Amino acid sequence: MSNIVRRGIHYMPALNAAKVSAAMLEKGQSRVIDASLTLIRERAKLKGELVRALGGSKATSTLLGVPLGHNSSFLQGPAFAPPRIREAIWCGSTNSTTEEGKELQDARVLTDVGDVPIQEIRDCGVDDHRLMNVIGESVKLVMDEEPLRPLVLGGDHSISFPVIRAVSEKLGGPVDVLHLDAHPDNYDAFEGNIYSHASSFARVMEGNYVRRLLQVGIRSITAEGRAQAKKFGVEQYEMRTFSRDRHFLENLKLGEGVKGVYISIDVDCLDPAFAPGVSHIEPGGLSFRDVLNILHNLQGDVVAGDVVELNPQRDTVDGMTAMVAAKLVRELAAKISK
Repeated sequence: MSNIVRRGIHYMPALNAAKVSAAMLEKGQSRVIDASLTLIRERAKLKGELVRALGGSKATSTLLGVPLGHNSSFLQGPAFAPPRIREAIWCGSTNSTTEEGKELQDARVLTDVGDVPIQEIRDCGVDDHRLMNVIGESVKLVMDEEPLRPLVLGGDHSISFPVIRAVSEKLGGPVDVLHLDAHPDNYDAFEGNIYSHASSFARVMEGNYVRRLLQVGIRSITAEGRAQAKKFGVEQYEMRTFSRDRHFLENLKLGEGVKGVYISIDVDCLDPAFAPGVSHIEPGGLSFRDVLNILHNLQGDVVAGDVVELNPQRDTVDGMTAMVAAKLVRELAAKISK
């Protein structure tokens, strides 16, 4: 664990040693949370005003970084991913046009409201229950500003729970979720942590925020993972049968009768030959073109999404995986914007 990640953990003993009262601590936490939400709110207002002034946009992809890594069960490097993804999105080695021909430099296609200051909030001793609420409130602040739609940069996969919950609550009903991952992330409470990145979709399904959950790319699953999928009615498409399922998955039609489609992409859905810079390396995954075919051909109103689990600390091949994550973000932005 890096010193930066450890920093917040060390603040609480110091506060306790200084005999800071619970009331004072609560007041300080609330002030930091309020300031954090104000920052997101004002950025979203500014970007929303800009997009509306430009006109002609029904939906604009809006980057929101959530640099959270402490709920990872193995390595915490995903906390450092959002700035690396942004850097790669605008890297001069490629142009700013998506494969569908949308221009990312057009603010009506892609805009950015910055990061939720996760570490600063944790430094004040805010627990995960409250932190998840802050993430969700940040997403809702983006959605308050038409036509902005959140495209969240993780972070570990635990962030998908508060984001999907917020999207569903804001829209007033469940969504369909397309989840690309090597793992189902549906443990009841992995290693005793209900907010583990390996438990995010158990929390999502418990809350009835989702009608259909399709999990694609699965190739590391336990008996509990299968039992949980059966319990929640999850549609799992494992890599061992991908050749059989390919036609169906490359012609998906989702979102009818609900509030839209949410897409969650864990970078480790890809075979590590395409994306080695992840915490959990699972051979035998999707090719990059497999993923793009699924995204490009999907029929449905994509209302939000996330790209998670890039680990820059393992991205040793000239930032290759960051470029892969950035390409996923770019193409997902094109899918959301209209």
